[in-house]
Amino acid sequence: MTESDTTQERVEPHNPSTDVTPKSVGIGGGRLGIALFIAILAVSTASIFIRFAQSEAPSLVIAALRLTFASLALAPIALTRHRAELKALSRGEILLGLLSGLFLAAHFATWISSLEYTTVASSVVFVSTGPLWVALLSPIFLREPLTRPILIGMSLALVGGIIIGLADACTWNNGLVCPSLSQIMHGRMLFGNFLALAGAWMVAGYLIIGRKLRVKMSLMPYIFLVYSMAALCLLIVVAIAHENLFGYSWLTYVWILLLALIPQLIGHSTYNWALAYLPAAFVAVMTLGEPIGSSVLAYFILKEAPGFTVIAGGGMILVGIYFATRGNNKKSNTKDTKDTKEKT
Repeated sequence: MTESDTTQERVEPHNPSTDVTPKSVGIGGGRLGIALFIAILAVSTASIFIRFAQSEAPSLVIAALRLTFASLALAPIALTRHRAELKALSRGEILLGLLSGLFLAAHFATWISSLEYTTVASSVVFVSTGPLWVALLSPIFLREPLTRPILIGMSLALVGGIIIGLADACTWNNGLVCPSLSQIMHGRMLFGNFLALAGAWMVAGYLIIGRKLRVKMSLMPYIFLVYSMAALCLLIVVAIAHENLFGYSWLTYVWILLLALIPQLIGHSTYNWALAYLPAAFVAVMTLGEPIGSSVLAYFILKEAPGFTVIAGGGMILVGIYFATRGNNKKSNTKDTKDTKEKT
């Protein structure tokens, strides 16, 4: 996605009673597919950069600086090329954008903190249950009915996520051996997994509001408003917690800068770009590819080797994404054929 795509993007009027497909808004399905694949790769690096930065910096500081760096990078473009659009925003749009920023801030604060208590694979799996909450809320807030392929794909991907999560807690010793409920309820891993789950709830709100606003706003003003609000919220939380933003090694700031540039500005921004053209539930299903990428990177960089259950769960996630994508493409092609017949 180039800068010209951002500045020249024109969002079509939104009809919440119909499913939005790539070709119905003039964007090729292949282009969207490539963009979402790049987004998954970019976001998958977040856990690794966070782990390296956490060797010195607290989680809240990492989250605050991540959004601050991203906002500062966007400011020159947003405040010059998109100043008129920012001024033209209604009070309701501004309030929704600020609320989206609050959800994003809470998402990063809870999820990044979870990495201090649980493994990369487990944390990413729990935070990736966001699509389930998006699926439950989209028909209510967006009036976007869930299609059967998306439901099937989401179900398979969530089962794959559960399988990966079990790999952290259970072992195979002449049968599946898992910790007792009392052990689970008193462990550090439980707290970390709960934080990651809270992150999933927050990202669901972020995606739903993004879907509602992105059909009206172009990408740059939207992400600048949301990222800036999230950064401000996190900076306030850092101040209340009496954490220090300064005094860390230059390498720690490099990891945080990479976190802002790759997972945030490339990964999250691409998801936000796609929200203008695809249902929120569909984009949410695509985010489920992150546990696979994160687990692969954790194996090569952090030496956290995935077992058979992680590989099996990852395979189910890929199958789920395939079903959801295939179903959306079929629906898009059917609509294109119908439109052609009507024109002829």
